[in-house]
Amino acid sequence: MSLLGSAAAVWALAARAQQPGKIPRIGIIDDAPRWNAFRHGLRDLGYLEGQNIAFDYAYGDGAPERLAEAAAALVRRPVDVIATFGTPASFAAKQSTTTIPIVMISIGDPVRAGLVPSLARPGGNITGNTILGPDVGAKRLQILKEVIPTVSRVAFLWNPDNASNVLQFEELQRAAPRLGVTVISVSVGPRIEFETAFAAMTKERPDAFAMTGEPFHQTRIAWIIDFIAKSRLRAMYQLSENVRAGGLMSYGASEPDLFRRAAGYVHRILQGTKPADLPVEQPVKFELAVNLKTAKALGFSLPPGILARADEVIE
Repeated sequence: MSLLGSAAAVWALAARAQQPGKIPRIGIIDDAPRWNAFRHGLRDLGYLEGQNIAFDYAYGDGAPERLAEAAAALVRRPVDVIATFGTPASFAAKQSTTTIPIVMISIGDPVRAGLVPSLARPGGNITGNTILGPDVGAKRLQILKEVIPTVSRVAFLWNPDNASNVLQFEELQRAAPRLGVTVISVSVGPRIEFETAFAAMTKERPDAFAMTGEPFHQTRIAWIIDFIAKSRLRAMYQLSENVRAGGLMSYGASEPDLFRRAAGYVHRILQGTKPADLPVEQPVKFELAVNLKTAKALGFSLPPGILARADEVIE
């Protein structure tokens, strides 16, 4: 009976969002430029800020305890839907409410991370999309090998406090031996200094660098890209925005596409669809981005095959 009551509360929220005179409120944790694709997606669906939709923002800057407070603040206001980017923010939202619908965006593996019981049947009040694709970690290493055939030691930046990062690190470790690569762990969470971890990484003498799209790490991405450039390392990123910021190359699910698709989920929820009835989507669009200016600064040319396959070439 209590479960039925909780479900009824969720759909009462969605129904109220459609009542005349009431503008639905979407809560966003850690707003950043990447969220523009989400807002554009809602606009394409007919939602105009201040007219028939409003946004509430709360900030946790990737720190677990601050994310928990950010999610709790949105629940207290309250909002009609909470949208989250990445696993830590999604966990914080899930722990803060069992009634307000949650749309999670760009999650590594929401099942193994414990966010949903299955992709097809997420259950409860949470759904969204994942960056999970077939052997994406192995594909990144393979592209690195194409660019640097002699690569043998790849430093990998990940956050041990992010369950999805842990899974990506494990995937990379499994793929590395068959490609003749050793993975050097560079684990940085909110309680670990970047400078200390990167100084230790340098002593391991890597010949390439890779990292996830971890939201906490993105708060220091300018520093990371600068450090990697000064270290003369060729790097593989997950996010194409990091390549536009000066990184060498990236391969992964299209983040703007995931944010736009999440807007469609918010629309369906506001129309009354239960999150439990919306399967978690896997990516349908993957992108390879390269930065020729960065390659030139490092003193080498990207192989013609890589350039031919690139979806975005920055000159």
